[in-house]
Amino acid sequence: MPFADPLTERIAGFVRGIGLAVRPGVVEDAAFLPGLALEAGGIVIDESRLRYPGDILHEAGHLAVLPATVRALTTGRLEADGGQEMGAIAWSWAAAVHLDLDPAVVFHPDGYQQGANAVLENFAQGRYVGVSYLQWLGLTRELARDAPQAGPPYPHMLRWLCA
Repeated sequence: MPFADPLTERIAGFVRGIGLAVRPGVVEDAAFLPGLALEAGGIVIDESRLRYPGDILHEAGHLAVLPATVRALTTGRLEADGGQEMGAIAWSWAAAVHLDLDPAVVFHPDGYQQGANAVLENFAQGRYVGVSYLQWLGLTRELARDAPQAGPPYPHMLRWLCA
């Protein structure tokens, strides 16, 4: 079932396309992010409560950096460690670049504990936090660690989901 907002549908389509479940549903007001919930390794979107469609990419990034067996069991609030959080941020940036979205769609002023501007500034300057984590998972190549002939480096992704 498509979402009414074209941006929400575009992002949801990408997330579905990489292998994560996305479905519309009712999400209670107490959700960590308005209009979004994690359920059995997928994302439930309550479009009537969703404030920022870019948040879908960040939540998808959290799921993407989890091993498949853990991801499939993830429901409710995800307690990410520092590495996973940084990996989800880097993953979100790569997804925004891949989708040719303005990164401010994901890194909006009300997100990232009001640190979105710092993320935008650092990533725009090529100071990518969390890329080492993605490289360690085998999701991307890191220019500082991989030979240039190995293929395009981050933000290009080799694959979108951790095995």
